[in-house]
Order: sequence, then C-alpha cells, then structure tokens
Amino acid sequence: MTENAERFLLDPHLDFIRSEGIPIVEDFGIDLLAVEVAHWPRLEAAGAYTLLKGRGDFIDAYVLELAPGRATAPQRHLYEEVLYVLEGHGSTSVELPGGARRSFEWGPKSLFALPLNARYRHFNASGRAAARLAGVTSLPLVLKVFHDLDFVFQNPWDFAQRFGSDRFFAGEGDFIPVRPGRHMWETNFVPDLASFELRPWESRGAGGSNIMFVLADGTMHAHVSEMPVGTYKKAHRHGADFHIFPVTGHGYSLLWYEGDPDFTRVDWRHGTVYAPPDMMFHQHFNTSPHPARYLAVAFGGLRYPFTEDKRQTFLGMDVSLKAGGRQIEYADQDPRIHQMYLDEARRHGFEPRMERFIGEPVR
Repeated sequence: MTENAERFLLDPHLDFIRSEGIPIVEDFGIDLLAVEVAHWPRLEAAGAYTLLKGRGDFIDAYVLELAPGRATAPQRHLYEEVLYVLEGHGSTSVELPGGARRSFEWGPKSLFALPLNARYRHFNASGRAAARLAGVTSLPLVLKVFHDLDFVFQNPWDFAQRFGSDRFFAGEGDFIPVRPGRHMWETNFVPDLASFELRPWESRGAGGSNIMFVLADGTMHAHVSEMPVGTYKKAHRHGADFHIFPVTGHGYSLLWYEGDPDFTRVDWRHGTVYAPPDMMFHQHFNTSPHPARYLAVAFGGLRYPFTEDKRQTFLGMDVSLKAGGRQIEYADQDPRIHQMYLDEARRHGFEPRMERFIGEPVR
C-alpha cells in the first residue's frame, strides 16, 4: 500500500493536539478545576485539552495553568480565542500593529478575547498561587481548512480592525441596543462576569436576564444569562458547540432528544463546563440561594452568525416550537420537569418562585 493510499479521513486538528504532549480529556461535561494538567512546551506553561461531546466541528476547549510568578511564551495564531478565568490573578499583554502594547489585569470570572493573530502573553501576578484559565478556540476550523502549521502560527498579517478602541482593553465597552435577548456589549475584556449588568429577557422564562458580547470584533460568540433564585429557564435546542460555563450559584441542567424516555442530568457550579449536543433539548435550573449566572461560548455570533443554523438559533431561541422557533414553553413542557424542581427545592431548602409563570402543585 502506498503512502498516498493511506491518506484519507484525516483530521489535522486531532493530529495536532495529540502532538502537543498534554493530556486530552473527553466527556459530556468536565470539572475544569479538577483536570490534571501537564507541561505544555509550546506555551511554556501547563495545560490539557478538554473536548466535550457536544463541541461540534468548529471549536475546541482547553485548560491553561500558570505556575506562581510565571508567564506563557509569546503566542500568535490565525484562530480566534475566548478565555474565561477560573481562578487566580494575572495580566495579559497584547501587541498592537506597529509594536505598541496594551495590558490588562484579570481575576476570577474575567472574560476576554484575543484579537485575531495578535501577539500576546499571559502572566501570573501571584508569587504563591497558580492561575487557571479556560480557553475556547476556533482551532479545529482553521486547521481543518488550511492544515498548514506555519500558516496558522507564523502568519505575519495584522488584522488591525480587530483590536478596537483602547477602551476595550480597559474593561470598558459600547452598549448596542437591539431588543431583549439580543442587546450587545462590544469590548475585548470584561473584568468580572459575576457583577456585569445584564438586561431583562422575559421571553426566555422566569424573570431572567442576559447580555450578548461582541469580543474583539470576532466570529466567536459569548453571552451571559442569569436565573433569579427559585426559578428555571424554558427548554430550547440549537446546533452543537455552545460551551456553557457556570459563573455564580449552582444548579443542574436536563438534556434530552425529542422522544427520549428519560433525561440526561448535569449538575453544575463554577468550574464546570458542558456542551449540549446537536439539537438536543436542554433546560437550566437554579438550586442555589443566590441568582445563578452562566457564560456560553460558541462559534458564530449575533454580529457574524457564520452558519445558517446559527442565524436560525439567534432568530428562534426564544420563540415557541409551535411558532417555528426552538423553545418549549412552560405550558408545553413534560410535567415531570416541574415536579423534579419541586423535589430539588425541598432537598436544597429553597423556596420555588415559579408561581407567576407556572402552577406549583404539591405532590
């Protein structure tokens, strides 16, 4: 058999990450704070790839750990990246076209994006504690398209328009009003997702709120949603790749395909991540004594949807299935779902506050 005859069904992305020499963890959901990391030669730090079952074709995720007082090697790459800080404090320095630099300091629950192909470094500000970040990238898409490492990692082109205003590196941004559930905040850096002001989004259920982000004028999507105490959201579905990172509170999510006799359950808190597989219904429930927030990161956003499926997701994510959308209204949900929540309320000792949205029968 010739060498060329063996070259079929290739996956340049998987080939590359296997060559990186760090652990690869694959599961439905992952506790990122517990993932074991190993030395990552390319970054001169430690890390692990964390591949979710529902990641889709375009994006992957990883954990990066910086030892006390250490920094990554300088990096530059032709794929987009969004980072969420799990723990620790540090800073990131980004080189602008022309050689000037912009630095910003991050801490737990910070969110930021790296402008496309910008040279950058991450620094751990603590001399005692490690810092751990989670990254979501479009590396699979880029490597599958170009399958040329020099082109991806040694490309000199500057995407000057991606850097935006200097204010975007200082935690400031521009609010872009659209309508509930579609309001956007354009920036490169959000210092604290736990305290960021959200906007009401009643149509997604139970007094919830939300904001969409445009980060570094990229195609990567990010949004934050919040559920008040004693409430849960309406179920909906969409294509694969939405990586969900709980930010505040704790709770669980139910996932199922239409016609499934039972639900798949994921319990979550800050530090976990999961991704609903393609067109799998999912529904989020707050069981904590505080409002529960989560961050969702995907490829294809409200500004640049990229695929027709993403366009339909943003058009129909809060529209009933009966009206051609992707959401199950409370009145149409499986009655077991609400009873399960009442059982959880008794178990966790919180008061359900769904009476305004759905009746609360006592078993």
